[in-house]
Amino acid sequence: MRIAARTGLCRDAFRVHVDISGGLFEELRQLCAAAGDKSSLAIGMSGLVEVHMIYGRMLEGSRLASETMALVESIGDPTVTVGLSMFSIAAKLQTDEIAEALRWSQTVIDLAEGVPAKAANGNPIIDWSLTVALAHGLATRGSARCALGHRGWRSDLDQAVAKARSIGPLALGSIISYSYGLAISSGVLLADDAALRDIEEALALAERASDDLALGLARFTLGVALVHRDSPADRERGLELLGQVRDMCLQGRFYLSLLAVVDMCTARERARRGDRDGAIPLLREVVDDLFHAGQLRTCIGATAFLVETLLERGAGDDVAEAEAAIDRLAAAPTDDRLVVREVWLLRLHALLARARGDDTSYRDRYRAMAASLGVEGHIAWAEATP
Repeated sequence: MRIAARTGLCRDAFRVHVDISGGLFEELRQLCAAAGDKSSLAIGMSGLVEVHMIYGRMLEGSRLASETMALVESIGDPTVTVGLSMFSIAAKLQTDEIAEALRWSQTVIDLAEGVPAKAANGNPIIDWSLTVALAHGLATRGSARCALGHRGWRSDLDQAVAKARSIGPLALGSIISYSYGLAISSGVLLADDAALRDIEEALALAERASDDLALGLARFTLGVALVHRDSPADRERGLELLGQVRDMCLQGRFYLSLLAVVDMCTARERARRGDRDGAIPLLREVVDDLFHAGQLRTCIGATAFLVETLLERGAGDDVAEAEAAIDRLAAAPTDDRLVVREVWLLRLHALLARARGDDTSYRDRYRAMAASLGVEGHIAWAEATP
């Protein structure tokens, strides 16, 4: 009875923004150790991974995700694996341990696709749970494949969004954020009309459901998409949405780990409106915060915004600072070959070379790599680079 109560509280704490990293989780760990209850401990650990994400403790979340994955593997129950892998996969994507995220996403997809014929037997609860897991697995596999330069990422993202429409506001918001928010900010997809329709649908559903996390994810994704549009009116609405998300973060109602992304997008739009002197200190702070937090995937875009803004201003030591920022990004350690970082680095080197009046070799290589990967945002940016 003591284990059951604490397991439920640890599992759902992130939904009400309660930090269980202290006494409650340790009580559960001790009780499970005494009773030999691995499954309840794994459930509680999975919930704590998401709590770490809510509070912006990305490196702690990633370390616990590894521990959770090892425990889940030792249990060897497909239902446990499918049900408890989502938060750990998300943590690994945030800290750019992409190969691990890809391996676990594939495991979840294989198990979720194999269960219906054997066990679901028309049970609506099981069918719903499997659909959630499968949609999430497709979204994270697509994100990981793209980051590593593997084929099939676009089909994964499209399938994830299609499946997510039937599974509720929080799951839809999460999957939309992977399939569009992360993809658009990474230069993988364009913020086109079709993408906006899908995100608007998720936002409307979240608003009707009054779920903070679903609402925050939908607002965040739509805000990111809109600030990547050409229309000033779209970008203005995007800033308004991101401002709402920022307030939710500061009020403890949404992921603190996304606060830096909100500030990054807001500062870049500020620079586009001519206030580069005001935007550059904010972008420097965001980049430093993301490096220290171990959020390399997000740090790629933030570094790009800082470099672009410095080169656009071109005053004093701006070019030298831009080069140092590029070198810092290139030297950031990672266990995997991040193709998404390589294409960004080619873009930044091309911009740096143009600022110095150098030849066009980086620009040509950037265009070729963007085309070979099929990353729509970079293809468009490369064509716009003189």
